[in-house]
Amino acid sequence: MRPVYITRLSKYLPNEPVSNEEMEGFLGMVNGRPSRARQLVLRNNGIKTRYYAIKDGKKTHSNPELAALAIKGLFDEQMPISRLQLLATGTTSPEQVLPGHGSMVHGELGVGNIEVMTGSGSCCSSMQALKFAYMSVAAGMVDTAVGCGSERLSAWMQASRFQAEADKLEQMTANPILAFEKDFLRWMLSDGAGAALLQEKPNDTGLSLKIEWIEMTSFANELETCMYSGAIKNEDGSLTGWNDMPVSDHNEKSVFALKQDTRLLGENIIKKGGDYLATLMQKHGLTADKIDYYLPHMSSEFFKKEMMDYMGKVGMHLPEEKWFYNLTRVGNVGSASPYLMLEELFNGNRLKKGDRILVMVPESARFIYSYMYLTVV
Repeated sequence: MRPVYITRLSKYLPNEPVSNEEMEGFLGMVNGRPSRARQLVLRNNGIKTRYYAIKDGKKTHSNPELAALAIKGLFDEQMPISRLQLLATGTTSPEQVLPGHGSMVHGELGVGNIEVMTGSGSCCSSMQALKFAYMSVAAGMVDTAVGCGSERLSAWMQASRFQAEADKLEQMTANPILAFEKDFLRWMLSDGAGAALLQEKPNDTGLSLKIEWIEMTSFANELETCMYSGAIKNEDGSLTGWNDMPVSDHNEKSVFALKQDTRLLGENIIKKGGDYLATLMQKHGLTADKIDYYLPHMSSEFFKKEMMDYMGKVGMHLPEEKWFYNLTRVGNVGSASPYLMLEELFNGNRLKKGDRILVMVPESARFIYSYMYLTVV
């Protein structure tokens, strides 16, 4: 196996940053009523600005376009995009069931024939993509690969997506309020893309990030679904998918909306991530003194203290000055978030040779966790 290096990182965030006060103007009001959940969610998550691929009520970019713009930012005259051999992508918000998201991004890039891979799921889908790219370079199958995470989640959060359900509720009750599990995520998620260039050699000048390891595991054998779309959740915790439901239910039950079981999230998201970290600490001999920067993908600052406390319980005492994240400025961009954190750290003149970075990415859909350990060279 060859060593693998991240030699360049790029991002694309559409349009201008959107403040908390402006959000409902972009996403709309369900049934013309302000959201009851919005203020509570925003008070807890700590996000001040985010980005939407929307302008004047219209789409400005597709998800594949966002990804392609981030990827193009990796290349220039010294590193032409014609050298790209493998494209691995991940997203929570593909814009079609088929073709795969990676194929759609490839179609936007305007490059020749390349290998394409699409990671499936939510936040960890881009880590699946990055690991595939990493293994392909390490195995000598390709010399130049790109991993990418991108989202256009604003399309899923538009008030119009929930109007049919609201109309149905209004026929049944005088208080047709959208359920918290559906309204919650409308104020959490945003749009953007990040990309990483992987090569078998580090940069001749400037810094590179050597990938020491990428680890990933699923707890779906232990836990029921927490975040989902294209389905409804039954009393026993199972899902009924859209293809087993009457077509009329698709709109009347907002089946394709992104939904979250917040009780299940709160009970498990920190504990399972900490327990898996303890496993990796033992496997790799990882200790706090071997980490200079900790990049946690957090959906909300609400979890930060609990995360710090639980990490301390498993022996990973990381002071706050080692934590680096940009959630408050760019928002929770799902699968793009780990790339956006790395890009800002890498391109922000903060790093020096020898620094060590631990990246943590949880996925609440059915509880997948990914950790990546890097050395600055």
